[in-house]
Amino acid sequence: MSLALGRFCLSSRLWRSLSGCREALAGSRAPALRPQEVAVLHTSAVASAGHNKWSKVRHIKGPKDAARSQVFAKLTMMIKAAVREGGPNPDFNPYLYQLVEQGRQRNMPKTSIEAAIKGADKSKPTSYALYEARGPGGCYLIIEILTDKTQRSFTELQMILKKNGGTHTDALHSFAKKGVVIVQPQDQDGKPLRMEQAVDLAIQAGAEDVQETQDEEEEKDVYKYICDLSSLRDVRSQLTSLGLVPISSGPEYLPNITVQLSDADKETVFKLLELIKDHPDVMRVYDNIE
Repeated sequence: MSLALGRFCLSSRLWRSLSGCREALAGSRAPALRPQEVAVLHTSAVASAGHNKWSKVRHIKGPKDAARSQVFAKLTMMIKAAVREGGPNPDFNPYLYQLVEQGRQRNMPKTSIEAAIKGADKSKPTSYALYEARGPGGCYLIIEILTDKTQRSFTELQMILKKNGGTHTDALHSFAKKGVVIVQPQDQDGKPLRMEQAVDLAIQAGAEDVQETQDEEEEKDVYKYICDLSSLRDVRSQLTSLGLVPISSGPEYLPNITVQLSDADKETVFKLLELIKDHPDVMRVYDNIE
């Protein structure tokens, strides 16, 4: 369920809130990995956008423990990349801080987090890249990868797509890059958060929109606050001060053009997404399926 905050634009209160988010995300850029684009896992082994509405019809689902292990493995890769780019201290590396908090929320062992931070210098250098594709039924996919050999990863993804009704093509035009904060459906006191309250808090925090969605890995409802990327840090801080409990935060590619698929195409796309997610270099996959 999504309630766009645009309907409140006539309220002076909303205009004051929207104009109040001016703090840009801190961090430096580096050729190997652009920190502002460090991905944060949200849902399953690789969080994907746009197909939660039809994911419940799936009749094939891997063991939960295996999915959790895959999440931890990919978080480990991302933590190492964040350390190499911004240093091992989460207090001075906001992207590392987000990933560490993500690991804690996912019950990643403390020893595993510490080992990832300490072992960053010994791991292979990696670079961040996007792979754009078109899937069955005309849907578009954005695939985020973290790899030590970009061309190898691209070639392998191209083979997966070719064998499963997809192809490499421009897809960014169907997405907008936004800041996203995922929060628990209860406040810090454990009281359930109603959608009406979530909307009011979004206005106060300066978010553009709030959606009620599902965390597929944990199988529970969560709220997704959407904001301008430059306001992400401030919006998360504001939501925390308003009594909410963030699970994760980071940039996401959200669809601005969606497509409807037949049941047959949905099943085909699901199989394709699973194959893409299982690739060890893939961090996240976004789609524009309605």
